[in-house]
Amino acid sequence: MDRILTTSARTLIGLVLLLILTRILGKKQLSQMTIFTYITGIALGNIAGDMVVHRDIKIIDGFTGMTLWALLTLLVEYISLKSSKARVLLNDEPTIIIKKGKIMNKAMVAEKLNLDDLTMLLRNSNVFSIADVDYAILEPNGELSVLKKEDKEPLTKKDANVQIHYRRYIPTELIVDGKIVEKNLKEAHIQKEWIINQLKMNGIHSIHEVNYAELQMDGSLFVDKN
Repeated sequence: MDRILTTSARTLIGLVLLLILTRILGKKQLSQMTIFTYITGIALGNIAGDMVVHRDIKIIDGFTGMTLWALLTLLVEYISLKSSKARVLLNDEPTIIIKKGKIMNKAMVAEKLNLDDLTMLLRNSNVFSIADVDYAILEPNGELSVLKKEDKEPLTKKDANVQIHYRRYIPTELIVDGKIVEKNLKEAHIQKEWIINQLKMNGIHSIHEVNYAELQMDGSLFVDKN
């Protein structure tokens, strides 16, 4: 029983500390945008896992290791933010794999890519033929950014001379689980009274009756009742 309680306590401490540190490190760390953030994220998780599983590792040692690792990661990120040379060293640079429809074989070899890898990355970008590609750039996070040839680009409203209605808003959730999202309300510059009036027009007399309400691009309100 004592063993279970000890493991549970270590797990809870490790989880809380990991959540706090990942929040401090920011969204870039969570998205694992680069090789560096990917590796540091794995290492941080491993330290937390070792602290939970291995009893010979004191909690204070695990806490110190995770905190120091997070601080060093922040320091390196700060250096890369201020120095372009450090940024290139840490995060690498984008590499042109296809240029003006021509495959760059030297770049392929340097990035250790074969044609099967290239076609797979293109398919992930919804491109199924190399002949459709004007430029393809391998990003530092391993993803492929693709620019199609002009005659392969999809037709836009401007190309078809279709009248364009500009967005008044971006779709924004205003009510979730019967509660108003105050932060979004302020950002959209909308008054609570407006929402109440809109709900009444939909036959709803209480915010608590609403499961979800979203402000639409044209300024209307989409409502999903409980």
